[in-house]
Amino acid sequence: MATSRLLGFIESRKNLTGCVFGLAGLGLTFTGLAGTYWPVVVAGLYGAGALIAPPDRPATPDFAPASEQLAELRADFAALTGYLTEVTLPPAAATRLSELNDLITSLLDPGWVADAVLTHPEAVHHLSRAIRQDIPQSVDAYARTRWWSRLQPSAEPPEHHLERQLTALRDETHTLASGIHEAEARRQESLTHYLEDRHRSP
Repeated sequence: MATSRLLGFIESRKNLTGCVFGLAGLGLTFTGLAGTYWPVVVAGLYGAGALIAPPDRPATPDFAPASEQLAELRADFAALTGYLTEVTLPPAAATRLSELNDLITSLLDPGWVADAVLTHPEAVHHLSRAIRQDIPQSVDAYARTRWWSRLQPSAEPPEHHLERQLTALRDETHTLASGIHEAEARRQESLTHYLEDRHRSP
């Protein structure tokens, strides 16, 4: 840790600028202008250079490209699908989950649809949240609550909550898919108008 900090300081702008100013002080010493106080002059110029040097900028985060994020989502979705096959769900919730999975599969399927998803950051965020958080949490909460309900039956069966959660997720994902489709349709329409207008212009 101490070694890395020392190396970081040696390579910092403040130290490099201070060294340049210090070398200028040595130059004054060799010409005889600094006199007997040359150590003070060299140290003072080094300190002045270190003070006026701009601070080092922290490196920006190296985020993965959107295409890599989508590839990771496909892998996580495959893992989620394997997990879901091990959970027994009531028929209505299983139907909602199947519909939701079909939507997500279509959006992640390599090809034109996935290319459109990449142009919408909110779509990648929604899919990431649904796959990595919302769906597994909903199913896990149902499995846990169902076990307790066998000991102490609650007023509302846990499968009703699961069905409502999966319905909300399905509707949200369907709205997202519809929005992407509409955006792509508008883009195509704009291109048509642009080409027609260019054709009409002299």
